[in-house]
Amino acid sequence: MTTHDAADERLRRWRLVLGGDSADGTGRALTGQDAAMDGALTALYLGGGGGGTGTSRKGGGNRSAGLGASAPSVARWLGDIRTYFPSSVVQVMQRDAIQRLGLSALLLEPEMLEAVEPDVHLVGTLLSLNKAMPETTKETARAVVRKVVADIEKRLATRTRATLTGALDRSARINRPRHRDIDWDRTIRANLRNYLPEYGTVVPERLIGYGRASQSVKKEVVLCIDQSGSMAASVVYASVFGAVLASMRSISTRLVVFDTAVVDLTDQLDDPVDVLFGTQLGGGTDINRALAYCQSQITRPADTVVVLISDLYEGGIRDEMLKRVAAMKASGVQFVALLALSDEGAPAYDRDHAAALAALGAPAFACTPDLFPEVMAAAIEKRPLPIPDTA
Repeated sequence: MTTHDAADERLRRWRLVLGGDSADGTGRALTGQDAAMDGALTALYLGGGGGGTGTSRKGGGNRSAGLGASAPSVARWLGDIRTYFPSSVVQVMQRDAIQRLGLSALLLEPEMLEAVEPDVHLVGTLLSLNKAMPETTKETARAVVRKVVADIEKRLATRTRATLTGALDRSARINRPRHRDIDWDRTIRANLRNYLPEYGTVVPERLIGYGRASQSVKKEVVLCIDQSGSMAASVVYASVFGAVLASMRSISTRLVVFDTAVVDLTDQLDDPVDVLFGTQLGGGTDINRALAYCQSQITRPADTVVVLISDLYEGGIRDEMLKRVAAMKASGVQFVALLALSDEGAPAYDRDHAAALAALGAPAFACTPDLFPEVMAAAIEKRPLPIPDTA
Protein backbone atom coordinates (compact mmCIF):
# COMPACT_ATOMS: atom_id res chain seq x y z
CA MET A 1 0.00 0.00 0.00
CA THR A 2 1.43 3.38 -1.02
CA THR A 3 1.66 6.37 1.32
CA HIS A 4 -1.20 8.02 -0.56
CA ASP A 5 -3.38 4.90 -0.26
CA ALA A 6 -2.64 4.63 3.47
CA ALA A 7 -3.59 8.26 4.03
CA ASP A 8 -6.82 7.81 2.05
CA GLU A 9 -7.69 4.71 4.09
CA ARG A 10 -7.16 6.66 7.33
CA LEU A 11 -9.49 9.41 6.09
CA ARG A 12 -12.07 6.82 5.09
CA ARG A 13 -12.01 5.25 8.56
CA TRP A 14 -12.21 8.63 10.30
CA ARG A 15 -15.14 9.60 8.09
CA LEU A 16 -17.01 6.43 9.11
CA VAL A 17 -16.21 7.00 12.78
CA LEU A 18 -17.18 10.69 12.84
CA GLY A 19 -20.42 10.47 10.89
CA GLY A 20 -22.19 13.76 10.26
CA ASP A 21 -23.13 15.58 7.07
CA SER A 22 -21.10 15.74 3.90
CA ALA A 23 -17.44 14.82 4.44
CA ASP A 24 -17.60 16.05 8.05
CA GLY A 25 -14.35 17.99 7.77
CA THR A 26 -12.30 15.09 6.48
CA GLY A 27 -12.59 15.97 2.82
CA ARG A 28 -13.47 12.34 2.14
CA ALA A 29 -16.82 11.57 0.54
CA LEU A 30 -18.33 8.08 0.89
CA THR A 31 -19.65 6.04 -2.01
CA GLY A 32 -20.91 2.54 -2.67
CA GLN A 33 -20.67 0.12 0.25
CA ASP A 34 -19.02 2.75 2.46
CA ALA A 35 -22.06 4.99 2.05
CA ALA A 36 -24.35 2.06 2.87
CA MET A 37 -22.31 1.26 6.00
CA ASP A 38 -22.50 4.90 7.04
CA GLY A 39 -26.26 4.83 6.53
CA ALA A 40 -26.62 1.77 8.79
CA LEU A 41 -24.53 3.45 11.49
CA THR A 42 -26.46 6.71 11.12
CA ALA A 43 -29.81 4.95 11.51
CA LEU A 44 -28.71 3.62 14.89
CA TYR A 45 -26.36 6.16 16.41
CA LEU A 46 -28.11 9.30 15.20
CA GLY A 47 -31.53 7.90 16.13
CA GLY A 48 -31.82 9.74 19.42
CA GLY A 49 -33.65 7.04 21.34
CA GLY A 50 -36.59 6.39 19.10
CA GLY A 51 -37.61 9.89 18.14
CA GLY A 52 -35.80 9.83 14.84
CA THR A 53 -33.43 12.74 15.57
CA GLY A 54 -30.42 13.12 17.75
CA THR A 55 -26.80 14.14 17.96
CA SER A 56 -24.10 12.94 15.63
CA ARG A 57 -21.68 10.19 16.53
CA LYS A 58 -19.01 12.75 17.37
CA GLY A 59 -21.44 14.64 19.61
CA GLY A 60 -22.14 17.77 17.59
CA GLY A 61 -25.08 18.90 15.49
CA ASN A 62 -28.54 17.45 14.90
CA ARG A 63 -29.53 15.26 12.04
CA SER A 64 -32.68 13.36 11.22
CA ALA A 65 -32.19 9.62 11.47
CA GLY A 66 -33.52 6.46 13.03
CA LEU A 67 -34.84 3.02 12.24
CA GLY A 68 -38.49 3.97 12.30
CA ALA A 69 -41.11 2.10 14.25
CA SER A 70 -41.97 -0.72 11.88
CA ALA A 71 -40.67 -4.26 11.98
CA PRO A 72 -39.97 -4.38 8.21
CA SER A 73 -37.66 -1.35 8.34
CA VAL A 74 -35.79 -2.75 11.33
CA ALA A 75 -35.56 -6.19 9.72
CA ARG A 76 -34.04 -4.58 6.60
CA TRP A 77 -31.54 -2.71 8.77
CA LEU A 78 -30.61 -5.95 10.55
CA GLY A 79 -30.00 -7.56 7.19
CA ASP A 80 -27.84 -4.61 6.11
CA ILE A 81 -25.56 -4.69 9.13
CA ARG A 82 -25.05 -8.44 8.75
CA THR A 83 -23.91 -7.74 5.19
CA TYR A 84 -21.49 -4.95 6.03
CA PHE A 85 -20.04 -5.87 9.44
CA PRO A 86 -18.53 -8.96 11.09
CA SER A 87 -20.65 -10.98 13.52
CA SER A 88 -19.02 -9.53 16.67
CA VAL A 89 -19.81 -5.97 15.52
CA VAL A 90 -23.36 -6.95 14.52
CA GLN A 91 -24.02 -8.26 18.02
CA VAL A 92 -22.85 -4.97 19.57
CA MET A 93 -25.02 -2.93 17.18
CA GLN A 94 -28.07 -5.10 17.88
CA ARG A 95 -27.57 -4.62 21.61
CA ASP A 96 -27.23 -0.86 21.16
CA ALA A 97 -30.37 -0.76 19.02
CA ILE A 98 -32.40 -2.55 21.68
CA GLN A 99 -31.11 -0.24 24.43
CA ARG A 100 -31.09 3.09 22.57
CA LEU A 101 -34.16 2.80 20.39
CA GLY A 102 -36.44 0.62 22.49
CA LEU A 103 -36.78 -2.20 19.98
CA SER A 104 -37.53 -4.94 22.53
CA ALA A 105 -41.22 -5.06 21.59
CA LEU A 106 -40.35 -5.70 17.94
CA LEU A 107 -38.47 -8.84 18.97
CA LEU A 108 -41.86 -10.36 19.70
CA GLU A 109 -42.47 -10.56 15.94
CA PRO A 110 -41.16 -13.73 14.17
CA GLU A 111 -39.78 -11.88 11.13
CA MET A 112 -37.60 -9.80 13.42
CA LEU A 113 -36.16 -12.83 15.19
CA GLU A 114 -35.35 -14.48 11.88
CA ALA A 115 -33.22 -11.43 10.94
CA VAL A 116 -31.13 -11.07 14.10
CA GLU A 117 -27.66 -12.43 14.84
CA PRO A 118 -28.11 -14.74 17.87
CA ASP A 119 -25.87 -14.14 20.88
CA VAL A 120 -25.97 -14.42 24.68
CA HIS A 121 -27.26 -10.88 25.14
CA LEU A 122 -30.10 -11.39 22.70
CA VAL A 123 -31.07 -14.55 24.59
CA GLY A 124 -31.19 -12.51 27.80
CA THR A 125 -33.50 -10.00 26.15
CA LEU A 126 -35.77 -12.74 24.83
CA LEU A 127 -35.98 -14.38 28.24
CA SER A 128 -36.97 -11.08 29.82
CA LEU A 129 -39.79 -10.84 27.24
CA ASN A 130 -40.84 -14.47 27.69
CA LYS A 131 -44.08 -13.81 29.55
CA ALA A 132 -45.20 -11.24 26.98
CA MET A 133 -44.26 -13.37 23.98
CA PRO A 134 -47.18 -14.48 21.77
CA GLU A 135 -47.46 -18.15 20.83
CA THR A 136 -46.68 -17.34 17.19
CA THR A 137 -43.24 -16.09 18.25
CA LYS A 138 -42.26 -18.65 20.88
CA GLU A 139 -41.05 -21.37 18.50
CA THR A 140 -38.89 -18.88 16.60
CA ALA A 141 -37.52 -17.57 19.91
CA ARG A 142 -36.72 -21.11 21.05
CA ALA A 143 -34.85 -21.71 17.80
CA VAL A 144 -32.76 -18.59 18.39
CA VAL A 145 -32.02 -19.62 21.99
CA ARG A 146 -31.23 -23.19 20.95
CA LYS A 147 -28.65 -21.99 18.42
CA VAL A 148 -26.85 -19.93 21.06
CA VAL A 149 -26.97 -22.81 23.55
CA ALA A 150 -25.59 -25.23 20.95
CA ASP A 151 -22.71 -22.86 20.16
CA ILE A 152 -21.83 -22.55 23.86
CA GLU A 153 -22.02 -26.32 24.38
CA LYS A 154 -19.81 -26.94 21.36
CA ARG A 155 -17.19 -24.56 22.74
CA LEU A 156 -17.20 -25.64 26.38
CA ALA A 157 -18.77 -29.06 26.97
CA THR A 158 -15.89 -31.38 25.99
CA ARG A 159 -13.28 -29.51 28.00
CA THR A 160 -15.62 -29.24 30.99
CA ARG A 161 -16.25 -33.00 31.06
CA ALA A 162 -12.55 -33.80 30.65
CA THR A 163 -11.45 -31.36 33.35
CA LEU A 164 -14.02 -32.51 35.88
CA THR A 165 -13.49 -36.19 35.15
CA GLY A 166 -9.82 -35.73 35.97
CA ALA A 167 -10.72 -33.85 39.16
CA LEU A 168 -13.11 -36.59 40.23
CA ASP A 169 -10.44 -39.23 39.63
CA ARG A 170 -7.87 -37.32 41.65
CA SER A 171 -10.31 -36.62 44.47
CA ALA A 172 -10.73 -40.37 45.00
CA ARG A 173 -7.06 -41.13 45.75
CA ILE A 174 -6.14 -44.49 47.27
CA ASN A 175 -2.89 -45.64 48.90
CA ARG A 176 -2.71 -49.14 47.45
CA PRO A 177 -3.74 -48.60 43.83
CA ARG A 178 -3.75 -51.14 41.08
CA HIS A 179 -0.97 -50.63 38.55
CA ARG A 180 -3.17 -48.89 36.00
CA ASP A 181 -4.47 -46.52 38.69
CA ILE A 182 -1.06 -45.28 39.92
CA ASP A 183 -0.65 -41.49 39.76
CA TRP A 184 2.99 -41.56 38.68
CA ASP A 185 3.63 -37.80 38.98
CA ARG A 186 2.60 -37.70 42.64
CA THR A 187 4.17 -41.06 43.41
CA ILE A 188 7.56 -39.89 42.11
CA ARG A 189 7.34 -36.58 44.00
CA ALA A 190 6.45 -38.42 47.22
CA ASN A 191 9.46 -40.76 46.87
CA LEU A 192 12.20 -38.39 45.72
CA ARG A 193 14.13 -39.07 48.93
CA ASN A 194 14.48 -42.64 47.70
CA TYR A 195 16.39 -41.62 44.58
CA LEU A 196 19.29 -43.99 43.74
CA PRO A 197 21.83 -42.01 41.68
CA GLU A 198 23.85 -45.11 40.70
CA TYR A 199 20.75 -46.49 39.00
CA GLY A 200 19.22 -43.15 37.99
CA THR A 201 15.87 -44.14 39.41
CA VAL A 202 13.47 -43.63 42.30
CA VAL A 203 12.40 -46.52 44.50
CA PRO A 204 8.65 -46.02 45.08
CA GLU A 205 8.16 -47.19 48.66
CA ARG A 206 4.72 -45.52 48.77
CA LEU A 207 2.36 -45.64 45.81
CA ILE A 208 -0.22 -42.92 45.29
CA GLY A 209 -3.13 -43.58 43.01
CA TYR A 210 -6.73 -42.79 42.36
CA GLY A 211 -9.76 -44.88 41.74
CA ARG A 212 -11.22 -44.33 38.33
CA ALA A 213 -14.64 -42.74 38.27
CA SER A 214 -17.28 -45.41 38.27
CA GLN A 215 -21.01 -45.34 37.68
CA SER A 216 -21.65 -44.22 41.27
CA VAL A 217 -22.12 -40.57 42.22
CA LYS A 218 -18.86 -39.09 43.52
CA LYS A 219 -19.87 -35.46 44.04
CA GLU A 220 -23.01 -33.38 44.34
CA VAL A 221 -23.15 -29.91 42.78
CA VAL A 222 -25.78 -27.26 43.50
CA LEU A 223 -25.92 -24.29 41.13
CA CYS A 224 -27.83 -21.44 42.80
CA ILE A 225 -28.44 -18.69 40.23
CA ASP A 226 -29.65 -15.14 40.77
CA GLN A 227 -32.11 -14.37 37.95
CA SER A 228 -32.28 -10.61 38.46
CA GLY A 229 -32.11 -8.68 35.20
CA SER A 230 -28.40 -7.80 35.47
CA MET A 231 -27.47 -11.50 35.58
CA ALA A 232 -28.91 -12.47 32.18
CA ALA A 233 -25.65 -13.68 30.59
CA SER A 234 -24.75 -15.60 33.76
CA VAL A 235 -28.11 -17.38 33.69
CA VAL A 236 -27.49 -18.49 30.10
CA TYR A 237 -24.00 -19.86 30.75
CA ALA A 238 -24.97 -21.45 34.08
CA SER A 239 -27.89 -23.27 32.45
CA VAL A 240 -25.59 -24.74 29.80
CA PHE A 241 -23.00 -25.78 32.37
CA GLY A 242 -25.77 -27.27 34.50
CA ALA A 243 -26.83 -29.46 31.60
CA VAL A 244 -23.23 -30.52 30.95
CA LEU A 245 -22.69 -31.44 34.62
CA ALA A 246 -26.01 -33.31 34.70
CA SER A 247 -24.81 -35.44 31.78
CA MET A 248 -21.94 -36.78 33.92
CA ARG A 249 -23.05 -39.86 35.87
CA SER A 250 -20.52 -39.31 38.65
CA ILE A 251 -21.95 -35.86 39.48
CA SER A 252 -25.42 -35.28 40.88
CA THR A 253 -26.42 -31.79 39.75
CA ARG A 254 -29.16 -29.53 41.07
CA LEU A 255 -30.02 -26.19 39.46
CA VAL A 256 -31.93 -23.57 41.44
CA VAL A 257 -32.88 -20.09 40.23
CA PHE A 258 -34.19 -17.33 42.44
CA ASP A 259 -35.37 -13.76 42.78
CA THR A 260 -37.64 -13.25 45.78
CA ALA A 261 -38.97 -16.76 45.11
CA VAL A 262 -37.02 -19.98 44.59
CA VAL A 263 -37.55 -22.34 41.65
CA ASP A 264 -35.87 -25.75 41.34
CA LEU A 265 -35.31 -26.55 37.63
CA THR A 266 -33.33 -29.75 38.17
CA ASP A 267 -35.88 -31.91 36.38
CA GLN A 268 -35.37 -29.86 33.19
CA LEU A 269 -31.58 -30.14 33.09
CA ASP A 270 -31.61 -32.55 30.16
CA ASP A 271 -32.48 -29.54 27.96
CA PRO A 272 -30.90 -26.16 28.85
CA VAL A 273 -33.37 -24.40 26.56
CA ASP A 274 -36.20 -25.62 28.78
CA VAL A 275 -34.24 -24.40 31.79
CA LEU A 276 -33.82 -20.95 30.28
CA PHE A 277 -37.49 -20.61 29.42
CA GLY A 278 -38.25 -21.69 32.97
CA THR A 279 -36.46 -18.62 34.33
CA GLN A 280 -38.00 -15.19 34.79
CA LEU A 281 -35.39 -12.45 34.53
CA GLY A 282 -35.99 -9.38 36.68
CA GLY A 283 -37.57 -8.80 40.05
CA GLY A 284 -36.05 -8.62 43.52
CA THR A 285 -33.46 -10.79 45.23
CA ASP A 286 -33.60 -13.01 48.31
CA ILE A 287 -30.29 -14.87 48.53
CA ASN A 288 -30.99 -16.07 52.06
CA ARG A 289 -34.17 -17.87 51.00
CA ALA A 290 -32.40 -19.46 48.03
CA LEU A 291 -29.50 -20.69 50.17
CA ALA A 292 -31.95 -22.01 52.77
CA TYR A 293 -33.54 -24.17 50.07
CA CYS A 294 -30.16 -25.35 48.75
CA GLN A 295 -29.02 -26.17 52.28
CA SER A 296 -32.12 -28.29 52.81
CA GLN A 297 -31.22 -30.40 49.75
CA ILE A 298 -27.70 -31.30 50.91
CA THR A 299 -27.35 -34.89 52.13
CA ARG A 300 -23.57 -35.42 51.78
CA PRO A 301 -21.95 -32.11 52.79
CA ALA A 302 -18.37 -33.37 52.56
CA ASP A 303 -18.99 -34.34 48.92
CA THR A 304 -21.03 -31.27 47.92
CA VAL A 305 -20.09 -28.11 46.02
CA VAL A 306 -22.52 -25.17 46.21
CA VAL A 307 -22.02 -22.46 43.58
CA LEU A 308 -23.81 -19.17 44.23
CA ILE A 309 -23.91 -16.95 41.14
CA SER A 310 -25.13 -13.49 42.18
CA ASP A 311 -24.19 -9.81 42.34
CA LEU A 312 -24.91 -10.15 46.10
CA TYR A 313 -27.47 -7.35 46.31
CA GLU A 314 -29.46 -9.03 49.07
CA GLY A 315 -33.10 -8.14 49.64
CA GLY A 316 -33.52 -10.78 52.31
CA ILE A 317 -31.93 -11.15 55.73
CA ARG A 318 -28.19 -10.42 55.39
CA ASP A 319 -27.03 -11.93 58.68
CA GLU A 320 -29.02 -15.11 58.07
CA MET A 321 -27.49 -15.43 54.61
CA LEU A 322 -23.97 -15.23 56.04
CA LYS A 323 -24.82 -17.69 58.84
CA ARG A 324 -26.02 -20.19 56.24
CA VAL A 325 -22.79 -19.90 54.28
CA ALA A 326 -20.77 -20.34 57.47
CA ALA A 327 -22.84 -23.37 58.49
CA MET A 328 -22.45 -25.03 55.09
CA LYS A 329 -18.69 -24.51 55.11
CA ALA A 330 -18.44 -25.82 58.68
CA SER A 331 -20.26 -29.00 57.63
CA GLY A 332 -17.72 -29.65 54.87
CA VAL A 333 -19.49 -28.07 51.87
CA GLN A 334 -17.23 -26.42 49.29
CA PHE A 335 -18.86 -23.01 48.75
CA VAL A 336 -18.09 -20.96 45.61
CA ALA A 337 -19.39 -17.40 45.16
CA LEU A 338 -19.33 -16.00 41.63
CA LEU A 339 -20.31 -12.38 40.97
CA ALA A 340 -20.87 -13.27 37.33
CA LEU A 341 -20.40 -16.17 34.93
CA SER A 342 -19.81 -14.34 31.67
CA ASP A 343 -17.17 -12.74 29.48
CA GLU A 344 -18.08 -9.23 30.64
CA GLY A 345 -16.12 -9.07 33.90
CA ALA A 346 -17.62 -8.29 37.29
CA PRO A 347 -20.94 -6.42 37.26
CA ALA A 348 -21.86 -3.85 39.87
CA TYR A 349 -22.06 -5.82 43.10
CA ASP A 350 -22.49 -5.40 46.86
CA ARG A 351 -18.93 -4.97 48.11
CA ASP A 352 -19.87 -5.26 51.78
CA HIS A 353 -21.43 -8.69 51.20
CA ALA A 354 -18.47 -9.75 49.07
CA ALA A 355 -16.08 -8.75 51.87
CA ALA A 356 -18.21 -10.61 54.43
CA LEU A 357 -18.10 -13.79 52.33
CA ALA A 358 -14.34 -13.44 51.90
CA ALA A 359 -14.01 -13.22 55.69
CA LEU A 360 -15.79 -16.58 55.87
CA GLY A 361 -13.27 -18.10 53.46
CA ALA A 362 -15.51 -17.78 50.39
CA PRO A 363 -14.07 -14.99 48.23
CA ALA A 364 -16.51 -13.69 45.59
CA PHE A 365 -15.15 -13.07 42.10
CA ALA A 366 -16.26 -12.85 38.48
CA CYS A 367 -15.59 -15.94 36.40
CA THR A 368 -15.44 -16.36 32.64
CA PRO A 369 -17.04 -19.43 31.04
CA ASP A 370 -13.57 -20.62 29.99
CA LEU A 371 -12.33 -20.52 33.61
CA PHE A 372 -15.41 -22.17 35.13
CA PRO A 373 -14.27 -25.81 34.58
CA GLU A 374 -11.02 -25.05 36.43
CA VAL A 375 -12.92 -23.43 39.29
CA MET A 376 -15.18 -26.47 39.60
CA ALA A 377 -12.23 -28.87 39.41
CA ALA A 378 -10.49 -27.01 42.24
CA ALA A 379 -13.67 -27.08 44.36
CA ILE A 380 -14.10 -30.82 43.75
CA GLU A 381 -10.50 -31.49 44.76
CA LYS A 382 -10.80 -29.13 47.76
CA ARG A 383 -7.84 -27.04 46.73
CA PRO A 384 -7.53 -23.22 46.41
CA LEU A 385 -9.72 -21.73 43.69
CA PRO A 386 -8.00 -20.19 40.64
CA ILE A 387 -9.20 -16.65 41.36
CA PRO A 388 -8.33 -14.21 38.53
CA ASP A 389 -5.82 -11.45 39.36
CA THR A 390 -8.49 -8.85 38.58
CA ALA A 391 -10.79 -10.16 41.33
